[in-house]
Amino acid sequence: MSSRTITSLGNPTVKAVRALHMRKEREETGLFLAEGLKIVTEAVELGHAPRYLLHGPDAAEHPLTRAAAAMTLAHGGEVLEVNRDILEKVSRKENPQAVVGVFRQTFTPLSDIEPGSAPCWVALEAVRDPGNLGTIIRTADAAGCGGVILVGDCCDPYSVEGVRATMGSIFAVPVARATVEEFLAWRRDWPGSVVGTLLTASVNQHSADYRAPTLILMGNEAQGLPPELAEACDVNVKIPMRGRADSLNLSVATGIMIYAVTDRLL
Repeated sequence: MSSRTITSLGNPTVKAVRALHMRKEREETGLFLAEGLKIVTEAVELGHAPRYLLHGPDAAEHPLTRAAAAMTLAHGGEVLEVNRDILEKVSRKENPQAVVGVFRQTFTPLSDIEPGSAPCWVALEAVRDPGNLGTIIRTADAAGCGGVILVGDCCDPYSVEGVRATMGSIFAVPVARATVEEFLAWRRDWPGSVVGTLLTASVNQHSADYRAPTLILMGNEAQGLPPELAEACDVNVKIPMRGRADSLNLSVATGIMIYAVTDRLL
């Protein structure tokens, strides 16, 4: 494929890219949107070639845009110079990014996970908020975690909101998916600690005994860990609430747990 200029919102490629805001379309095509030159550059540097690269005229000559365009074309993708109206419609924002990439989704099979390759891993059960999920993926990347495992009915890590929140870490952190039953069967062979969080736990996150590799298991935003998953943990811990608030945002709580574990193990 080659580079071309598009100015019509009715262009079939533009319509197809806009449709990736819908989960059904992402699942059917296996594609997703990543907005912004920073995130697109992260992807390219990690070896992920865009299927489509859309950019405004002002971004065309930026060295990072040119590098992303070269990789796109080298891998059979298409580079599209578009106007601001198209960027606004694709991003659904009045102040859109000047560069948007369309990439192929990548999920890691549970069977391909090598626990010993990292000291800390994260599993999330029924996480509902894509902003929380994206932030957790970003935090896992920053802390050197091995990957994130989505258990049960979770939101889509490749939603536009989720990808935005990862700030490019979606391309760096392996993401796996499993049913609760698949996860419980797989967890039986985990060689280190499996640690859950419960408000009723008697041990706080700093006092627990973590054995590498540690798998942190977090429940969803509203309900926390269900009994069957809490029982599958080697230890359940709590993060003390010392003020009036009785709970933490899921991404904040997961970040606290990640660093409690990695500070102990590294």
